[in-house]
Amino acid sequence: MFKIFSTLFTIIAAMLQLPAQYIPNSRYAGKLDPTPVKMPKKHPSPKRELRGVWVATIFNLDYQRPDNVNEFKSFYRNMCKRLAEHKFNAVFFQVRPSNDAFYRSKLNPWSRFLSGKEGVPLAGDKNFDPLTFMISEAHRHGLEFHAWLNPYRVIGATKSSKHQYLKTLAPNNFARKYPHLVMDVIRKDKQHALVLNPGEKQVRNFVTATVMEIVSNYNVDSIHFDDYFYPDNAPANVDRATYLKNNPRKLSQDDWRRNNVTTLIHNINSQIKSFNRRSKRNVRFGVSPFGIWRNNNHTLLGSMSRGAESYTWQYADTRLWIKHKMIDYIVPQIYWHFNHDTAPYAALTDWWCKTVQNSGVDLYIGQAAYQLGQKNWDCNQLYYQLLYNRSKPQIKGSIIFSYRNLATPENRTMEQGARQMLKHFWK
Repeated sequence: MFKIFSTLFTIIAAMLQLPAQYIPNSRYAGKLDPTPVKMPKKHPSPKRELRGVWVATIFNLDYQRPDNVNEFKSFYRNMCKRLAEHKFNAVFFQVRPSNDAFYRSKLNPWSRFLSGKEGVPLAGDKNFDPLTFMISEAHRHGLEFHAWLNPYRVIGATKSSKHQYLKTLAPNNFARKYPHLVMDVIRKDKQHALVLNPGEKQVRNFVTATVMEIVSNYNVDSIHFDDYFYPDNAPANVDRATYLKNNPRKLSQDDWRRNNVTTLIHNINSQIKSFNRRSKRNVRFGVSPFGIWRNNNHTLLGSMSRGAESYTWQYADTRLWIKHKMIDYIVPQIYWHFNHDTAPYAALTDWWCKTVQNSGVDLYIGQAAYQLGQKNWDCNQLYYQLLYNRSKPQIKGSIIFSYRNLATPENRTMEQGARQMLKHFWK
């Protein structure tokens, strides 16, 4: 009977498009704390909030690869127009999906996800610079432009061997030029994940130079990293030789890996801040990590969760970066629903709010529009998450993953959920 009532309650709430005081069948921290999640009764808009969307270019996830410059311009203009109409104010565009570039670069080749062939620019206008155009068009529509980079990835998965795959890259690709600086991680499905080795100083210097090339040459509002640092749970043998060679502090291999990533974050932050002082600019630096730092069964400082941890899986000590203000903003990817057993939305959101308190680091939440229509993701889930966010003064906005889920929803639930969010929250 209770289940029938709860289902009916959800349907009525969706029809009326009104918030409920409690989310039906919700639990604050999954099995760890079954207390129902209490919702605010009102959701007044703050004076200022970030309303962003990720545009993924890896494998052309969020747009169809154009044949020429005019097609690219048409797609991007239409995207900015639609985002502005729906009251977005920021676009996070992936300009470095895979050790390549959506911009003119002396360090990285043109991306195959832009032109179809790595190292080759878009057809139609040899003088066209996509990034200059994208920044100008975004700003013309009142949108901030955040340059989204993946720092280390060469390829996430390939059936080819390392040697075979590197031969397919452009001659000026850093990975092809320096194959000894590329880690080869064999995944569970036997495919190869190739990443630049974070333990090599030459790699860190190259990634930092890549960032500063963009900052120096383009009017971006921020540099934005995603959550891919070390490959998930990379085995010790893939970089054991580098560890033994480059470990003067005699750290454990896990701590050494975390220190390598933190060193990169610190170096980039320092160089951007120095650039801002010299040029009187205000380029920001932010990271969007996996939604769990550590679980509280591993440390009292962790969240009420039991999922994979960025601290041990990607070797990203995001809490340390906040406490030492190595970043200007953080966007945890809390891509789970309220009733999730091991990664519950409310408990994780509260942990991040507590972590950024008085840190000077802005907190935005990464929201999973792509999950709408999946198990336990009805059309109200995203609405309730944004409603819950509004009750937390530490949360300065949200970023939606990803553009295609809003522009071309894959199912009816996704379409309804997106419409409900835009109608009620981003007026």
